[in-house]
Amino acid sequence: MIKKIFLILLVLFSALVSVVAIKNPSAGTAAWQLLTNASHFKKDVPSDEVLGQLKTARGFVVNVYAEGLDRPRMMHITEAGDVIVSDIGSDSIVLLSDMDNDGQADSRTTLLDERNNPHGVVLHDGWLYFAEPDRISRVRFDSDSRQLIGDVETLIDELPFEGFHPLKTLAISAAEQLYFNVGSPCNNCLPDDERYSTLMRIELDGSGPTIVASGLRNSVGFDWTPWSKELFATENSRDMLGDNFPPDELNHIVDGGFYGWPYYHGDNQPDPAMGQDRVDLLAVTRPPSFQFRPHNAPLGIHFLRKIKSLPSIYQRSAVVALHGSWNRSDLDGYKVISLHWDDDGSIQSRDFLSGFLLDQKVLGRPAGVIQDAQGSVYISDDLAGRIYRVRPN
Repeated sequence: MIKKIFLILLVLFSALVSVVAIKNPSAGTAAWQLLTNASHFKKDVPSDEVLGQLKTARGFVVNVYAEGLDRPRMMHITEAGDVIVSDIGSDSIVLLSDMDNDGQADSRTTLLDERNNPHGVVLHDGWLYFAEPDRISRVRFDSDSRQLIGDVETLIDELPFEGFHPLKTLAISAAEQLYFNVGSPCNNCLPDDERYSTLMRIELDGSGPTIVASGLRNSVGFDWTPWSKELFATENSRDMLGDNFPPDELNHIVDGGFYGWPYYHGDNQPDPAMGQDRVDLLAVTRPPSFQFRPHNAPLGIHFLRKIKSLPSIYQRSAVVALHGSWNRSDLDGYKVISLHWDDDGSIQSRDFLSGFLLDQKVLGRPAGVIQDAQGSVYISDDLAGRIYRVRPN
């Protein structure tokens, strides 16, 4: 039955691609590339085979913390050391516990189900905040009993979510304000709703919605530096301009900042379709602090906290999940990298966990990253339905 449904969907998608290709040849080519590259994704490779291919940075080891999830994405570590993860494939939010402290989850509890693509999750002062495409809600959570208390409370709704990037991530600032992304509805267009392609914030009770920064096509991941409290966000740049342009971005977010989309990309290079529409914006467009390889799709980012078990080079660093390309002739990305801040503010990158891409076969797609109190980094893989744990050795 499942195979029959898949074949029907494949036929429908192929028909759609044909129509798109007639109306827009470049879009049709990209759509066929997506269909072709999807055949390289290997979802059912056993975990021991994948572990045999993975390479960690020096000073770390990796193991599978949990598997059997559907499409795990964003995570939060509770005070008890449990992992709360959004599983958009099952429309649920799950609590994973390692009861015997062996580095593998042996208890799984569904906290919330029948939600609509829940993505961002964050725990603060006894409240579990979570984001769906059109709303942000919260519910009381007791870390000791591992149970929800009371009913779900909607903080803000009627958020824009149409098109390519409906999922929303959450993070709480030191000023105790809730930040979230609103992705663009398209590849390259001018949306009617000004909230699209922005980072926004609200108060913890849902009041005071404010646009923090704009011109961000899809900033899935964002976090603050522990040493300077500056906000940085990943960004997935537009598609359909070839293998090598534009680069994906890491942006230093400032209040009121404009970051280029849909007019400028990378080091403020004009978009071939829309770059001449607003030449006046070039002077105020903020270039990225770091450029990822084109189409690597950086998603989750987490700045590592200073923990004695971490090697010294990670004292001013962040880990970033590269979800991987879909519209390149040769696949690229599919790994977790670490970014290292020098004293002058320049940023260097290193591989942190690699090996998910083997001979143009994709064994995993990193999505979310988070760190526990002992320094271990948890990485969600929404292709294989696993969470990996990379710990200091």
